[in-house]
Amino acid sequence: MTEETLTETLPPVRDWPALDLTGVDFDPVLQQLMREGPVTRIKLPNGEGWAWLVTRHDDVRMVANDPRFSREAVMDRPVTRLAPHFIPARGAVGFLDPPDHTRLRRSVAAAFTARGVERVREKSRRMLDELVDELLQDGPPADLGATVLSPFPIAVICELMGVPAADRHGMHTWTQLILSSSHGAKVSEKAKHEMGAYFADLIGLREGSADEDVASLLGAAVGRGEVTLEEAVGLAVLLQIGGEAVTNNSGQMFYLLLTRPDLAERLRAEPSLRPRAIDELLRYIPHRNAVGLSRIALEDVEVRGVRIRAGDAVYVSYLAANRDPDVFPDPEMIDFSRSPNPHVSFGFGPHFCPGNMLARLESELLVDALLDRVPGLRLAVPPEEVPFKKGALIRGPEALPVTW
Repeated sequence: MTEETLTETLPPVRDWPALDLTGVDFDPVLQQLMREGPVTRIKLPNGEGWAWLVTRHDDVRMVANDPRFSREAVMDRPVTRLAPHFIPARGAVGFLDPPDHTRLRRSVAAAFTARGVERVREKSRRMLDELVDELLQDGPPADLGATVLSPFPIAVICELMGVPAADRHGMHTWTQLILSSSHGAKVSEKAKHEMGAYFADLIGLREGSADEDVASLLGAAVGRGEVTLEEAVGLAVLLQIGGEAVTNNSGQMFYLLLTRPDLAERLRAEPSLRPRAIDELLRYIPHRNAVGLSRIALEDVEVRGVRIRAGDAVYVSYLAANRDPDVFPDPEMIDFSRSPNPHVSFGFGPHFCPGNMLARLESELLVDALLDRVPGLRLAVPPEEVPFKKGALIRGPEALPVTW
């Protein structure tokens, strides 16, 4: 990817450092990049070279859904990236293109359909009620993250995955080590290897199972020869880690509601608003740092008058797309009546998050339980004293001190 091979005038390469942002502050570097143009160039703290960044809603959806931009091709290129240690696993679903990507996703699709998610609704509600019972019984003050927002998504994703309750804590520990850059590459890789070995055993035990949890669906697919055990393990690890992202999203969501009591009071007074409000909060919340996984252009493609050459790395920013004023009037405003709301918080195209309905279900249950059962819920410290995660790929509070 040398500049000498390009004939067009290129935009400057902007450094995008790893910022430890707090609250729901929007990344100032991304804000500047959005102002500079729909297609810019960036250099992230790790990896090599530079990459294109696409920020407009329509362009983000086009790139994410266009087979001319490949995830699989990233395997062979040391692309500039946010994560200090990034070792993509060959065959992992995040680095596959259709048709292999489609084949692998199909093996677990049943667990993430509306029916599959409804299967865990009542048990999820009961588990949440028990957590809120304990919260109220122990009394204030409390860390809402440690008592409810962290254990609840862990319990739900483990239920959907078919992970026994006794193993939830170990899963959570592995996930935190994998998602944090502060422990170093060896610690993260060891955690990923251990989680993979766990799922290899669990999926192996479920071969031939007729159950509807993810491990059983993967075991059955391996048994039928539709996916390899290695592919099944990679997918299980990705889904397990993704399931815990709800913890951080929920932390930001409740931080926002507790620092904007007018929004919380409106949701208490108008429960019918909640599903639409959750979609708007999902649009607004900056759920990650910088950008996620890149793609490689397989041929020359023009985007907004900019020629992206074959072999160039391209990132899309879903956060930027969610603030595109051409699609979301007054994008900086939280508008619970916003309709339509075509946000891309769960991605777009083949790599659209399979757990989107599960995440919405969890968010709805959390909002219902905490707003209705703890009506006096408020922050126990000033907003600026709420600690936020450092060195994390997914943004969220380290703790959420509350009282009532």
